[in-house]
Amino acid sequence: MKQKYRLYRRGASGRYYAQDRITKRQESLGTCEKTEATRLLNAKNESEYQPAFNAHMARTYLAAGDPTVGKRTRKQVMEALIRSKAGQAPVTRARYEQAFRQAALDCVRNLPLLETRPEHILAAIQEGTVSTNSYLRRLHSFALQLGWIPWPVLAVKRWPKMIYKEKRGLTWEEHQRLVRSEKDPERKAFLELLWHVGASQIDCASLISENVDWRKKTISYRRRKNGRPAVLRFGDEVAAILRKLPDGGSLFPKWSGLTSAERASRFHDRCKSLKISGISLHSYRYARAERAKEAGYPERYAQEALGHSSAAVHRAYARQAHVELPPLEEYERQRRSDGEALLEASTAIQRSTALATR
Repeated sequence: MKQKYRLYRRGASGRYYAQDRITKRQESLGTCEKTEATRLLNAKNESEYQPAFNAHMARTYLAAGDPTVGKRTRKQVMEALIRSKAGQAPVTRARYEQAFRQAALDCVRNLPLLETRPEHILAAIQEGTVSTNSYLRRLHSFALQLGWIPWPVLAVKRWPKMIYKEKRGLTWEEHQRLVRSEKDPERKAFLELLWHVGASQIDCASLISENVDWRKKTISYRRRKNGRPAVLRFGDEVAAILRKLPDGGSLFPKWSGLTSAERASRFHDRCKSLKISGISLHSYRYARAERAKEAGYPERYAQEALGHSSAAVHRAYARQAHVELPPLEEYERQRRSDGEALLEASTAIQRSTALATR
């Protein structure tokens, strides 16, 4: 096995250094005596040799059950993980493909799995974003589940905490400014419908006339993200918006022809020109959840309207809603009042029934 360090002497000072053959990094041995320097160099090489030898032995044993175990890279794990999403919504697979293309993963992409060390993962996370941390966790867990790595490279408690940016819904005033500044009728109607529907931008842009049931006054569609149905009833304001849109086919023919990134970019530019910060098109979804909570709308109805797969997800969207709780005595008085009204109604029915049977 090739030794990691070689002896190097600087002519000016006469000191001896240990130079890493891979990184070319030099470390002073603190002596000008060659005999002493050689002993120190041998000690460093010996300390590196034993772990490397142990790792080599481990690969030899593992190769008996899996011949490719020593050559498998994280890029191959990424490809396998993407293939495992084939049965899910296309947008889910596209999300993984985009996440694994980020430059922060280049330092571990072609690194053999069994040679990956904690510092490699930590370096990638430090260079990347919260998304890098999230998808590296999924990649690591996937490799463990398949048995492609015999033990965790980084313990669960040692993964850096994922700190997300604060997300909020846009306000009514911000929405009105955006609508007033929009000159294109189709994009203006898109923003107005987003405010009432609270759909994700791709779901709203993909709406067609068949999604609207004028008899029941409902808008129903399946979410691109998870395939879950979203159904909501609409009132006169939404009806007025829908009447401005095409009677057949796509409701937003031009807007739906753009990619999600293009729509997001144009919305960002508009917000920047109006000096509105901290929101995106997805903020309409947060705003819908917050408005429903503040109005006392039943959570299960709001969850169904937004197509959220769980109550926990819906609560995360509505967590910034400001709810004013009425005093308990008001609830008690209302309950007594409702009970008395119910008793009076029941008594009146009994009297009318008794009179009818005479």
